[in-house]
Amino acid sequence: MGAFRKDRAAAVSVLAILVLACLLLPAFCLKARSSALQDLSDEQDLLARLEARHHRDVGKANRSDRFTAAPESALLHAQTPGLASAQLETYVSQLAISQQAGLISSAVLNAAHPEDSDAVRIQTTLDIRYDALQRLLYKLESGSPYVFVDAFVLQPEVTGAPRTGTQQAMKVTLNLRALWSQTP
Repeated sequence: MGAFRKDRAAAVSVLAILVLACLLLPAFCLKARSSALQDLSDEQDLLARLEARHHRDVGKANRSDRFTAAPESALLHAQTPGLASAQLETYVSQLAISQQAGLISSAVLNAAHPEDSDAVRIQTTLDIRYDALQRLLYKLESGSPYVFVDAFVLQPEVTGAPRTGTQQAMKVTLNLRALWSQTP
């Protein structure tokens, strides 16, 4: 009888383990399903936010792609490119004077490309201090009419000159471009 009880005890313990496994397996499956559903929900939220951002960015890009006309003050208005160049030279000269810069020379440059018929170009050489140069460049590129700095050559102060408390003037050559419209 002792062997029979051992076999019976072994069978009961295997049955208990089997019942326990049958009870725990659905619990583990439900936990895994719950985690998977939560992950899916998080991924769907992330996808929805990314799609919304994409649509918003595409909308911004479409709005920024639309052509907007420049204000009238942005252009030089003259009958000929020569007169527009003279207006640009006058404008740069006035800015240089306001920054206590010395205007060494100014010259009209030929158009680089035939399609640049709506732009005038000049080359200006100035004697100017560094801090005044920063203000001049800011006023040129942020003011009206719109002036673009195409080239910039800076010759620093002379190294052999004695230093004083004030900054020495530097020689600066600027190639400038501005847009113009022909007036009757």
